[in-house]
This record gives sequence, structure tokens and C-alpha cells, in this order.
Amino acid sequence: MSYLVVVVLDDPDKSDALLAAWEQAGVRGVTILESSGIGRVRNAALKEEMPLMPSLRNLLRGREEHHRTLFSVVEDEMQVEALAAAAQQVAGDFSQPHSGLLFALPLSHVYGLAKTPPAGKARR
Repeated sequence: MSYLVVVVLDDPDKSDALLAAWEQAGVRGVTILESSGIGRVRNAALKEEMPLMPSLRNLLRGREEHHRTLFSVVEDEMQVEALAAAAQQVAGDFSQPHSGLLFALPLSHVYGLAKTPPAGKARR
């Protein structure tokens, strides 16, 4: 059975180290999203004062602090455990505040997981 492994990393500066650790653990691919939780959105709004006449550049720059959400599909529970251990080595114990969150979900159907490029063609 395949699994979806998701990590919400509290410190985005640790995302490169997490990617390296997951690659070392044998993951084939990882999707990375910039994300923000409700607590961070509310805290950012409280910290900043909106100027009377804000510029468009200031509005578009984004005032939120962000997390990184990484996810990957793996083929068995042993890989889930390997990714969880690697993630906690990088992020710290997930039971502690400001470390992150990890969860895994069983998948009933996965299409395209074992893709390999045709002979002579490199993957982009």
C-alpha cells in the first residue's frame, strides 16, 4: 500500500536540510508549498501597523510569516517511518512547540508513481 507523507515545517530555513534527509532516506520526489497557519497570520496582523496610505508594492510583498509544507508519496510503511525519523532529526521532536507537524495517510490508488524517463531522455 502507498502512503502520502506530509510535513508542515515550522522553520522554512530547515527545508533544504529536510529535502536532503528525505533524499538520503530514498524518497523519489517531493512537492513543496509555501504555507501559513492561522496563528501566524493573526500574529503578523497584530505585529504590523498598516500605514494610512499603503503602497501597492507593500501590499503585494506579503506580510505573513510562512511555513513550508512538503509532501511525498511512498510505497510502504517502512519508508513512512524512515521519512518521519529523518524529518524529526532535522526539525526536532514534533511533540515540541515550533517544530512542525507530520502525518501520513494510506492511499487506495496512486497513478504515475513509478515513472521512469524513456531510455536516453533525462528527466527535467
